[in-house]
Amino acid sequence: MIAVRIETEEALEEAFRIRKDVFIDEQGTPEEEEYDEFDTLETAEHILVLDEDQAVGTARWRIVEGVGKFERICILASHRKLGIGNLIVHKLEELALKKGITNVKLHGQVQAEGFYHKLGYETCSDVFMEDGIPHVLMRKKLPETSQNPLS
Repeated sequence: MIAVRIETEEALEEAFRIRKDVFIDEQGTPEEEEYDEFDTLETAEHILVLDEDQAVGTARWRIVEGVGKFERICILASHRKLGIGNLIVHKLEELALKKGITNVKLHGQVQAEGFYHKLGYETCSDVFMEDGIPHVLMRKKLPETSQNPLS
């Protein structure tokens, strides 16, 4: 498995297909709420996780008021529990550090809160609803170097 930065519109379409499978089809997010103005190569950095030649996970990140905001983290159901979530988060952290960003945040689904805690994220809010799914705000101060256990 490898996480790569998306650099082509074709790869971005692969990311959108994964997001459709996970967020729209599986979790019931309305399609009009899933895609937004940050879904371009110019407005956010997007990543894709590849299992050989199959795209199986994706995420994006952007800088908001000097803080890295990790978004749209998802993995196809067929590839969950294989460590891909760790790979995605570490890749996002690596990209943030390359831009000098050491404070990051994300809106984590409550069901994934424990996963993020294991990666050093702290819950910083009460539960709130986003796209009909309970979430919490989570933050982390990144060390100067990020260790990726899968690379």
